[in-house]
Amino acid sequence: MKISVIIPSYKPKGYLWECLESLYNQTFPSNDFEILLVLNGCCEPYKSQIEEFLKGKDMCNVCLIQTNQLGVSNARNIGLDRAKGDYITFIDDDDYVSPSYLEELYEKALPDTISLCYPYAFNDGSPEIQLPYYITKAYDYCYCKLGKLRLSSKVRKYFSGPCMKLIPMNFIQERRFDVHFRNGEDVLFMFLISDQFLFFTLSSRNAIYYRRYRQTSATMSRRNFRQKTKNVFRIIISLSRIYFKGYPKYNCAFYLSRVLGQLKTLCVRY
Repeated sequence: MKISVIIPSYKPKGYLWECLESLYNQTFPSNDFEILLVLNGCCEPYKSQIEEFLKGKDMCNVCLIQTNQLGVSNARNIGLDRAKGDYITFIDDDDYVSPSYLEELYEKALPDTISLCYPYAFNDGSPEIQLPYYITKAYDYCYCKLGKLRLSSKVRKYFSGPCMKLIPMNFIQERRFDVHFRNGEDVLFMFLISDQFLFFTLSSRNAIYYRRYRQTSATMSRRNFRQKTKNVFRIIISLSRIYFKGYPKYNCAFYLSRVLGQLKTLCVRY
């Protein structure tokens, strides 16, 4: 198996069908990739609805996994435990990808490199209007360069989360998302595996990850400032533990950028 696609889902709505439809329409051969759809914290009627959709599409490469334990980190970990692919890509259930997404990323895949796609952000209901997005700016900055690129300051923004990229499974190995965090677990996971990579490659602009912004999205929800501050410092402590325990394998500049990024989130007003 070449690629494992991991999709965590909780009480999915119509967005999930758009996500699965985009994977059904991939130009990459269906027998070369698997879709691990992890339904977490809920069961019916969602499980039956998903099974009915998959049956109608005859999507034989989809493995539907249901767990009563709630949490996106736990769902992703279950997907990683079941994954058979040489490479891993994560997709959120309210996002979707272009038809050549997997093919283009795999063409750039190397055992020691993470390949990155073109991110396209939009507000729910207005997919034709592209929003300014900090990761898109990082892509545009690096697009003119060819071949392997180092983990520069401009592209570190790509590594705040696991989506929009193709990750060699040998980078991840037995390491998993920290289930003790409800926010910030993406940052911790990407930093945890950063001791394995120094390089990345960019796909063409045809490999598009469509990031949907919704008012009810987990990343957009309003939280108490005190709670947010506490969580930020818990993340910084965890980042520091990973860095100093693994020193000198981890990049100091990358570590400092992760810490600074967390502190900056306190300046965002909700």
